[in-house]
Amino acid sequence: MKHIKCIVFIMTMLSFFGCKEEEKKVQEPSKAKTELKKKEVVYQVFTRLFGNTNTTNKPWGTIEENGVGKFSDFTDKALKEIKELGVTHIWYTGVPHHDVITDYTAYGISNDDPDIVKGRAGSPYAVKDYYNVNPDLADNVENRLQEFEALIERSHKAGLKVIIDIVPNHVARNYQSLSNPKGASDFGAEDNTTLIYDINNNFYYNPGDAFKVPEWENGYQPLGGENHQMADGKFEENPAKWTGNGSRASQPNMYDWYETVKVNYGVSPEGKKDFEELPEGFGDDNYKKHFEFWRDKTIPSSWKKFKDITLYWTAKGVDGFRYDMAEMVPVEFWSYMNSHIKTKNPNAFLLAEVYNPSLYRDYIKKGKMDYLYDKVQLYDTIKHVMQGHGKTDHIPPIQDDLKDIEHHMLHFLENHDEQRIASPGFAGSAQKGRPAMVVSTTISTSPTMVYFGQEFGEPGDEDLGFGDPTRTSIFDYGSVPSLVRWVNEKQFDGGQSTSEEKELRDFYKRLLNFTINSSALTSNYQDIHLYNRESTQNYNDKVLSFVRWSDEEQLIIISNFDAKNSQVFDLKIPEGITETWGLDNNKSYELLDQLYTTYKTELVVANGEGLAKITLGPLQSLILKLKK
Repeated sequence: MKHIKCIVFIMTMLSFFGCKEEEKKVQEPSKAKTELKKKEVVYQVFTRLFGNTNTTNKPWGTIEENGVGKFSDFTDKALKEIKELGVTHIWYTGVPHHDVITDYTAYGISNDDPDIVKGRAGSPYAVKDYYNVNPDLADNVENRLQEFEALIERSHKAGLKVIIDIVPNHVARNYQSLSNPKGASDFGAEDNTTLIYDINNNFYYNPGDAFKVPEWENGYQPLGGENHQMADGKFEENPAKWTGNGSRASQPNMYDWYETVKVNYGVSPEGKKDFEELPEGFGDDNYKKHFEFWRDKTIPSSWKKFKDITLYWTAKGVDGFRYDMAEMVPVEFWSYMNSHIKTKNPNAFLLAEVYNPSLYRDYIKKGKMDYLYDKVQLYDTIKHVMQGHGKTDHIPPIQDDLKDIEHHMLHFLENHDEQRIASPGFAGSAQKGRPAMVVSTTISTSPTMVYFGQEFGEPGDEDLGFGDPTRTSIFDYGSVPSLVRWVNEKQFDGGQSTSEEKELRDFYKRLLNFTINSSALTSNYQDIHLYNRESTQNYNDKVLSFVRWSDEEQLIIISNFDAKNSQVFDLKIPEGITETWGLDNNKSYELLDQLYTTYKTELVVANGEGLAKITLGPLQSLILKLKK
């Protein structure tokens, strides 16, 4: 019953999950192709949950019973603490006005039907009005847009760039904007509903057939079965529109994205594209060339609508967008829209949810995306290692496969779609996230994303109604217990946090701040794990090691994913690295850990190869900096 993603797992090469003989050889050092000043860190926060300190957490509870966070909860103090965690960008999730089961008719907002809303607080991916914001988040509903504009300003003042969601593949079934700027019209307002498809229709239709609410299964009832006048098993939509995940049925299944309708981008039901495709090799051209390409082209109505929406928010100071299910929308549209955004703001941060590895390069090059989720490669692989049934041997081949686009593959261990690390469905312990965080933040030049509460070890075990435990619900009103303790009655000082939560947050703070200030992490990388697996005694598949370096900084990074056992071995640094680093034979160099600065060892160079005695406790990582 979740807003389930259509994840396409195309994992073609067996080399992804095994180590070929040629991969065990010492590789040539990979050099970063992108000139970076520092790495970026995105803090994803579910806006309505962040500041809510009401701990009732009743399943299917109302906004009055369970409470809700507000824009105003992001005070200067709160934003300062987030910034000092080591964050560069804050992604306010759930900002655009989406369907909610709270009565705002006094403000001219129509009520939303529980039969086409998931949860009581609604899915943030069923947007009802793109030109305004969720009324739940405002202290004064009439001034909700101004309150968000003030939050953008406070965020910028704190040194944070602002990201919000755009969901181009689908909109709420009952989309209706009360805030359209002059010249803008609602999605579908000019559609010819007698046709299944037309290039300028915003939706697909089943003419002559009315929409029917799904048949509920497994005891599910809207609002948990509460008696509600609008929860009558009916919703007026005639003719029926196709559903957001592509279902063409007039009565979608309850596991479809029935709360949404699919947007038509000028692709016929047979798959024909009724717009110009990009010329061969055009992906290598910059956004300026893409902008010029589309200047004189005829494009579908939906393209213009979404372009205007993103430029509206860009003009209000939003610094970037996270695009939901981007691969379900033609890459040509992204070329069109992203080149328009970059023309207005060349530094815009554009992050896309794409799960099909065969599409990565098209969406980066042709679609002009800055970043894609590294989900089906690094995240899925490292999750298996954290759970104890995966090998670290599988990680270096991933970096090798993505080396031409590594900077564009954003790393994360949690987000609103994934299970919490501490949940029993994932690792069962937040501590198991420590080595994984070190690896995911330091193995490439790409940005890191942290989900709010992750830094406290939040297990996400609250049953709030529609959302299921192991994930913090995005559909229900409620609060996040570990965050409530840190918020501490809006003091944002961890005054009620447990000692374990404080210590874990300190680890995240040390790690993230190191990453955004390290020149080595924006420069060169080379795997040394496979080299040591082949030649180092007591070095096993629960350990991972690699090196990062710039002209100013040389790092050796080692992580132990074993939750029970320490690791003791002599780590070997290949001759190619010692030569590149300019290290002399028969000389020792001090290595100092950068996370806690209490661990020291030496790198001894002999016959061109470096050797360092390493002792790692369970789940311990070292970021060792070479002192020349």
